[in-house]
Amino acid sequence: MTQTDDFFEQMTQLFDDSGANLLDEAPYFIGMMSGTSLDGMDAVLCEFFDDGAPSVIASHSLPFDDELRDALLALTAPNGVADYILDNQLGFESELDVYGWASVYYANFAAQVVLELLAKANVSADKVSAIGCHGQTVRHRPQWSFSLQLLDPNVLAERTGIAVVSDFRRRDMAVGGQGAPLVPAFHQAMFGMDDGVKAVLNLGGIANITVLDHDGTGTPMGFDTGVANLLMDAWVARHTGASYDKDGEMARSGVVIEPLLSLLLSHPFFDKHPPKSTGREEFHLAWLDEMLGKLNHDHPALRYSPADVQATLAELTAVSASRDIARFVKAGSLIVCGGGALNTHLMARLQAHLPDLDVINSQQYGVHPTLVEGMAFAWLARQNILGRAGNVPAVTGADKAVVLGQVCF
Repeated sequence: MTQTDDFFEQMTQLFDDSGANLLDEAPYFIGMMSGTSLDGMDAVLCEFFDDGAPSVIASHSLPFDDELRDALLALTAPNGVADYILDNQLGFESELDVYGWASVYYANFAAQVVLELLAKANVSADKVSAIGCHGQTVRHRPQWSFSLQLLDPNVLAERTGIAVVSDFRRRDMAVGGQGAPLVPAFHQAMFGMDDGVKAVLNLGGIANITVLDHDGTGTPMGFDTGVANLLMDAWVARHTGASYDKDGEMARSGVVIEPLLSLLLSHPFFDKHPPKSTGREEFHLAWLDEMLGKLNHDHPALRYSPADVQATLAELTAVSASRDIARFVKAGSLIVCGGGALNTHLMARLQAHLPDLDVINSQQYGVHPTLVEGMAFAWLARQNILGRAGNVPAVTGADKAVVLGQVCF
């Protein structure tokens, strides 16, 4: 038998119909997530039940260091790399130089997170079937059928000794989808067993909703509702140096600027019909500054403070998300996850706009809000290894259900 024959025999065994051989020997999956907030990386070590729902064995998080975060911020901002290159001492000559360097840096950082997670859990790498690592989205352009996730999976696989499933969006886009949001299928598997739970709202940098069992067949429906923590985090960092508004204290101390809220809600994204997805390409500080300039021009006598702007940004998230939720869900529970679920002011504003729903933190279901998306990518990695579809065409607009992600063994 040649080396080539031996390789293909191994691959055939790995991707047999049940995947049982692999999962018996390596029952764990790792899911990793760093979202549009760009604050750091979360990782979860999961074991799966027979119904496909995961149990978290251990979790680990690390903040990005300034060097990586600055590069990611530059890459995620349209035309944002020029100033970064001038300030950096590594001799970069173009945006592609920064992208290539950062993809390796990001992968090494992810490997550090994985190795520390395994040490914390006292689990060896050979017990893990695969890592589901989304990478960092640096450009998401569904109108042009592409999305770029920054990560070198080869480095991550080599450093950890574990297969890596990555690049989840583009297979969906190849069949006509937007490649986002990716988590509704997992939300259905995780929370859909409770008839009282009608929807899940993820509040990361961007907000997305999943309506569970949308059509009575167990199929979810979902889409991005708009901005969540992204602008609030950027605004509080500009004015206080903090990375986020803890418990919404800054927003709670301010007063909503109604003319500004109207301007922000006039963004074309809010009038789009699903399927729809968005990101930093549309919602960023430069856009907010532009809206503030228009506000000052139209209302020259208006006086407001940074806290008032923060209160308005929190209200923007609450209003835009609740409007979409109210269209599809009239009663029952709304589970909120993501970092925004820890913002007590934002949670209160959501409840105020959704009086007929019970707005609850996912912790009440035994899942910490910041771990849900990591669990989703562990689930998506498992779907890939088992040869099962990970997208929901009704969510992304794809022509058909497909297996998501590419594997680096």
